[in-house]
Amino acid sequence: MGSSQGSTLSADVTSLVDTLPVFAKTLIAGGAAGALAKTVVAPLERIKILLQTRTEDFRTLGVYRSLNKVLKCEGPLGFYKGNGASVIRIIPYAALHYMTYEQYRDWILEKNLPLGSGPVVDLVAGSAAGGTAVLSTYPLDLARTKLAYQVSDTRRALRHGVESIYRQPAYSGIKEVLAVAYREGGLRGLYRGIGPTLIGILPYAGLKFYIYEELKRRVPEEHQNSVQMHLSCGAMAGLFGQTFTYPLDVVRRQMQVENLQPMAGGGGNKRYKNTFDGLSTIVRTQGWRQLFAGLSINYIKIVPSVAIGFTVYESMKSWLRIPPRDRPKPASQVS
Repeated sequence: MGSSQGSTLSADVTSLVDTLPVFAKTLIAGGAAGALAKTVVAPLERIKILLQTRTEDFRTLGVYRSLNKVLKCEGPLGFYKGNGASVIRIIPYAALHYMTYEQYRDWILEKNLPLGSGPVVDLVAGSAAGGTAVLSTYPLDLARTKLAYQVSDTRRALRHGVESIYRQPAYSGIKEVLAVAYREGGLRGLYRGIGPTLIGILPYAGLKFYIYEELKRRVPEEHQNSVQMHLSCGAMAGLFGQTFTYPLDVVRRQMQVENLQPMAGGGGNKRYKNTFDGLSTIVRTQGWRQLFAGLSINYIKIVPSVAIGFTVYESMKSWLRIPPRDRPKPASQVS
């Protein structure tokens, strides 16, 4: 009887899945991929943000010592501070990213734009999809960064009170971060740092899809749906894409938390006029190495993150029975 009920439930789920339009299935697949990938690497993402923003007491620490310090001060849950905002952001972000990539790609091919049918289409569609997803979810990324930036010693807080431990505002959650940001700067306050984010995400998202799809095209047909193929191609895509755009990510993080950081000489909060001013100011005042602060941990993070993301996405597409698109020939075979 239990087997019969299970079969009925499975059939009902299958029937429901079949009624969904393709774009809805793609949204579900992308959201699931993003949420799982982000949660797996959350501890490394927290440390990366602390290193990028030169958080006090973390400026001279490496990855291993930073991990130990967070564990000592905040316990295991400290590794996931800000992850709630991150997951809430990443589900719609990843869903939109993957879905709009597919939509933009199909649109480009249908319109016969002078881009051919090879990897350049993936580059353009991926860039446009990244920009769309960022604009739609950026305030949640701002909240995630501000929450992850806070470091408190919970044991000392019990003895002395939270006020004496925090050197910056102690936000209670996503809602408060967004409310304070809007109160201080209006809509612009919610999008502080969007400039370097867009400048960074356009090439990164484009390169990520470009490299992934180009590598896939070179894999024999019989291995196209293997987990190993998705993991390895996804890892390489994230690795190369992130390397080229990482300094812009550092500028973005510093712009997001600059109202929480006193200037080194004590003269109030620093304000970068724009992305390029941020890049030049960081090089001048903090050294060029700061543009790559946290890059080593980002390599450790980005490999499993993008690999897991693409693997879960492809698996979900198969489970949701999204029809496979035509497989273009490698550029070397196109006459």
